[in-house]
Amino acid sequence: MYQKDLYDLQIDLVFKCNDFSNLSNNFINKPDNLIFESGFWEEVLLCWIKIILDEKDTSFPNFILDKKIFSLSLQIINDNEISSINQKWMNKSGSTDVLSFPIISDEDNTKDLNFIELGDLFISLETAFKQSLEFNHSIKKEMLWLASHGLLHLLGWEHNDDYELDNMLNFQEYLISKLD
Repeated sequence: MYQKDLYDLQIDLVFKCNDFSNLSNNFINKPDNLIFESGFWEEVLLCWIKIILDEKDTSFPNFILDKKIFSLSLQIINDNEISSINQKWMNKSGSTDVLSFPIISDEDNTKDLNFIELGDLFISLETAFKQSLEFNHSIKKEMLWLASHGLLHLLGWEHNDDYELDNMLNFQEYLISKLD
């Protein structure tokens, strides 16, 4: 994992994972069960934030570059819950794999503070599991893919066309590769 000095940064993660005992047998005694642990996500998200800050990528608002404490929530939920959130807040019917609700904006009034609240991230484990089977990779890899996508949205990255989407997807691959 990317080991450049992470100690000058902190993450305040509110992590919630629903009871997935009906699916958890698929993860028992496998490295994939880490996706159910807050500490795993804290380490991953902190690593990615450090990489992003070191890169000083112009895709992100400049005022995040000097922050030291990043706060966000991550909830691993089921298809019914993400469907409900998708309908209520995005006015879209049906489930999806990941939803991000960023708080920061270019007019952010916390620019002079050393911390920033990024927003809320929701991932459907059921959809992630189906996609991991479809793409023939582990549930852990799929969850990392979705979490990286959601985090980039929380940090202000948008994809309004195919070029922007390709750049975002390539950056996600880069972030995930740094975890090895």
